[in-house]
Amino acid sequence: MDRPEQTTHFGFRDVPLGEKQTLVNEVFHSVASRYDLMNDLMSGGLHRAWKDVMITTLDPPKGDRPFALLDVAGGTGDISFRAAKAAGTGFHATVCDINTEMLAVGRERAARQHLDDRVSFVEGNAETLAFADRSFDAYTIAFGIRNVPQIELALREAYRVLKPGSRFLCLEFSTVDVPGLDKIYDLFSFKVIPPLGRAVTGDAESYQYLVESIRKFPRPNAFAEMISAAGFARVKWQSLSGGIVALHSGWRL
Repeated sequence: MDRPEQTTHFGFRDVPLGEKQTLVNEVFHSVASRYDLMNDLMSGGLHRAWKDVMITTLDPPKGDRPFALLDVAGGTGDISFRAAKAAGTGFHATVCDINTEMLAVGRERAARQHLDDRVSFVEGNAETLAFADRSFDAYTIAFGIRNVPQIELALREAYRVLKPGSRFLCLEFSTVDVPGLDKIYDLFSFKVIPPLGRAVTGDAESYQYLVESIRKFPRPNAFAEMISAAGFARVKWQSLSGGIVALHSGWRL
């Protein structure tokens, strides 16, 4: 008897597990050139404050001590650029993303900001990282892990490539916990963001997926349990902007 094919969610749709990555790739291929602009429009610029909280928490060293950051699903380089500007001369970031169009945008941005000697870009899959064990001082992933088909694999890979004493940080959309704000947030997400995506990028469907994918992502306590199950210690999270976003943290000890 044939075993039933594994499925996962792509927004509100169930799809074969093996198809999700291709579908996600198509989303980011479609929106890569306007991705950063849409982040500003969708969040009213708030994503900048959320990312600043992430970089403050990361606290990269200011001196010449070597510090290697792995920024997974880092695409256009926003987190790595912010970290590089906050860090000292010993800092280097590797942006790892599965989408070539997003990486191309990131490389162009790095060159314009004269950061191409401190931030490098590598095509790769979060579930099967092509890096040696214990090779990075920190791992960041911002608004990317919910697009990974098998999140548990990505978390285990994060643990594997981190040095003992290093930190995992994940910035991701979460569950609104302020009464009244949840209804406004849902209305904005489903009625405003897809039409805005059509107007700016010519693609409403990709942004429909993105708002649906937020609703399918685990609640913060459930995601924290997944981080712990991957081996991380001192796992915690911080809710931002009424729970619209959460910053998750864990340590490889």
